[in-house]
Amino acid sequence: MKVILLAGGLGTRISEYTEHLPKPMIRIGDKPILFHIMQIYARFGHKDFYVALGYKAEVIKEYFLNYRVLNADFSVDFSTGVVNPIQEPPIDWCVTLVHTGDETMTGGRVRRMKNFIGNETSMITYGDGLADINVDDLLSFHRNHGKLVTMTSVRPAARFGELYLDGPVVKSFQEKPQLQDGWINGGFFVVEPDFFDLIEGDHTLLEREPIEYAASIGQLMAYRHEGFWQCMDTKREHSLLESLYSKGAPWL
Repeated sequence: MKVILLAGGLGTRISEYTEHLPKPMIRIGDKPILFHIMQIYARFGHKDFYVALGYKAEVIKEYFLNYRVLNADFSVDFSTGVVNPIQEPPIDWCVTLVHTGDETMTGGRVRRMKNFIGNETSMITYGDGLADINVDDLLSFHRNHGKLVTMTSVRPAARFGELYLDGPVVKSFQEKPQLQDGWINGGFFVVEPDFFDLIEGDHTLLEREPIEYAASIGQLMAYRHEGFWQCMDTKREHSLLESLYSKGAPWL
């Protein structure tokens, strides 16, 4: 199944890195977070990627254009210019890179991918969120309910400790709990082809008019993901993902 990856935003909340890099190219360990997201899908056999580019698109294009060479062992015969591969990376993905405009909003970027997707069910996610999501279960959930859109809902851990008060009396305290009712949009969408027609143009936010309208007509369903999920909006969250990667990368 085709997978759209939104990788064109400015990343202003993590500007410590994005002055020179688009946010999806910030590395977790030895690979950009975008690559880690693709690995999540590839693990379940979904390897046909459509990357919606914008800010500093050339950085992402150069990475994938040169990936095989920079991650392979090879010999070069300087007398003939012939390059002989010795060992190449075992990646069999197809990656289509499309510049969708520097100022285009998330919905507009999705709409610009319509001609590449065709009349097929497809998946969409952001270029800055990782999860140990079971993509097979997500797709099974989507197919079974028969609606237009599935959004993955997640419950991130609270950033601070949570107090339960009775007047001034603290009845209980829990340090950084998993939010009980705080389900939020975690990305990892599955959409039917008619969803693209709900997006008006480049100025449209994916999370506003098209998703809100789908909800209003009963065509938006939530796949509840109870496992690991973490976005990378800030330097602090990047440091957290780096730490988790060093301990075994729970998203993989």
